[in-house]
Amino acid sequence: MSTAGGLIRPFLLLFLAATTTSSLSWSAEPTSPEVPPENAALAQVKPSSRPGVDWHCFLGPTHDSKSPERGIRTKWPADGLAIVWQRKLGTGYGSPAISRGRLFQFDRVGNNERLVALASETGEKLWEFTYPSVFEDMYGYDNGPRGSPIVDDDRVYIMGAQGMLHCLNVADGRQLWRLDTMKQFGVVENFFGVGSTPLVEGELLIVPIGGSPPEAQQVPRGQLNLVKGNGTAIVAFDKRSGQPRYNLSDELASYASPVVATIGDRRWCFHFARGGLLGFDPATGKIDFHFPWRATVLESVNASNPVVVGDLVFVSETYGPGGALLKVRASGYDVVWSDAERRRDKALQTHWNTAIHHDGHLYASSGRHSENAELRCIELRSGRVTWSQPDLTRSSLLYVDGHFVCLTEYGELILFEATPDRFAPLARVRPLRSDETESSFRPRPLLEYPAWAAPVLSHGLLYVRGRDRLVCMELIPAK
Repeated sequence: MSTAGGLIRPFLLLFLAATTTSSLSWSAEPTSPEVPPENAALAQVKPSSRPGVDWHCFLGPTHDSKSPERGIRTKWPADGLAIVWQRKLGTGYGSPAISRGRLFQFDRVGNNERLVALASETGEKLWEFTYPSVFEDMYGYDNGPRGSPIVDDDRVYIMGAQGMLHCLNVADGRQLWRLDTMKQFGVVENFFGVGSTPLVEGELLIVPIGGSPPEAQQVPRGQLNLVKGNGTAIVAFDKRSGQPRYNLSDELASYASPVVATIGDRRWCFHFARGGLLGFDPATGKIDFHFPWRATVLESVNASNPVVVGDLVFVSETYGPGGALLKVRASGYDVVWSDAERRRDKALQTHWNTAIHHDGHLYASSGRHSENAELRCIELRSGRVTWSQPDLTRSSLLYVDGHFVCLTEYGELILFEATPDRFAPLARVRPLRSDETESSFRPRPLLEYPAWAAPVLSHGLLYVRGRDRLVCMELIPAK
């Protein structure tokens, strides 16, 4: 169990000193964002007049894909919820962020990664910011960004598939600072590029990086078993200037994002890195524990966020060991239960979706492939499966008002009750496109595979993403 502290290590200081000032590009000249003249006035868009909350970061304001909003429609028309607006997108997998009437969506068009700001209730374009990207996925998945935007007050942060980290002004997209994390910290490309979303905590931007020393750059592509870390599994930056404040751990990068919680009388941060779970103090970077947890298969990833319930932390992956529940204490952790002890009958093996806790149970899609994935409910403290629903393919969930909204990877939307007794669907629709220009006996689904981004709910409006478009639907009727 690691007890290494979070002070900046001497070798990293030497590494930083060896780089050019321009690579620490918070001092670089800002770029000029595109602001469509006809919509320039919309940059002063007002916050929503509808009741509800902003969804300013990945998995929402409480980082757990749970919404406090009430009054959802439980009886859906046969063709689905009313569509407020929709917009075609470039490539990528991230969900949008919504703050004070603005929606921010990160994607890639051609050879540029793009952040577009829209009026959240109308879809009207406010501005866009682009920068070049030459990323190519080594396994043939699309080349767009994997992470989601994070909004904090007057700033929005994005980190692309090649680790380019930007801080922009929310009103006009003006660049405030940027940092090439792959170049600066020696990141060896992960299997599917950079996929974590950073986290704002106080005055810090906590960023999963997972860099390596110079010799690791000679390792053949994809041979991560030969790559070592350089103490930058996590790097915390001053969120306003982009300057590093601390770094910690030799872990390599994963596709999970860090989460924070208050346990007892102190703040904790948990990050499910490539080799396991890190528990540390988000203010100082002091590591409290490291829980080893990953599959033995080389080409495997940890992608689900930790789920924190009181002093319990749940982690899960889909390539081997499955799920585990830890009880956190001041000096480390105790294992409450572990799927590693269950050779075949694993409780929960989440792939890229994060489980949601409700009333002592976890709900999530379990399974590595479309054909074997099951929607499951398990008892948190025991790991006992209370129900399992096959044939839904892999899916993502959003909890709201005693129900779950489920988005399958093939674009089906399902509303079901949040009960541990049974799978109780109330509505199940696959919205179809109405903008087809050619006749077809089988209209295409509105949300095409892969619909892998988690649903978002803000001020009564549900935002769901498929392969090539973002769709806004009304889940809670306007009063």
